[in-house]
Amino acid sequence: MTSVFDPSKLNRRVRIERPVPDTSLDGAGSGTWELVKEVWAEVQDVLPSRGERLAEGINVAARPARVRIRYRDDVRSDMRLVLLRKGVPERIMQIVSGPATLGNRDGLELMVEDYRPAGNPA
Repeated sequence: MTSVFDPSKLNRRVRIERPVPDTSLDGAGSGTWELVKEVWAEVQDVLPSRGERLAEGINVAARPARVRIRYRDDVRSDMRLVLLRKGVPERIMQIVSGPATLGNRDGLELMVEDYRPAGNPA
């Protein structure tokens, strides 16, 4: 029987980070991110079929990707992933769907898209 999860495809390093709220009186919306763990992952970009449009409810303009990692029970949908290249952050991605368990707790699959903080970027 073949598994849905293939550990040999885990060829990229990602940092799993969780939000840490700022508890100061004037700190609303200015929290930070804390490292949970750095793990190996398979990152597969979702290819757009027609420019910028909604594909299965995910905005294709936001560079969606499917990410698979070994099973962990501490990954939640409010976390983010930081894709690393030679130890340097290359891409910051927010989890938009999942985590979904693969096989018999062999792995997790997450749908992510490029992270953009709310508000005016100017």
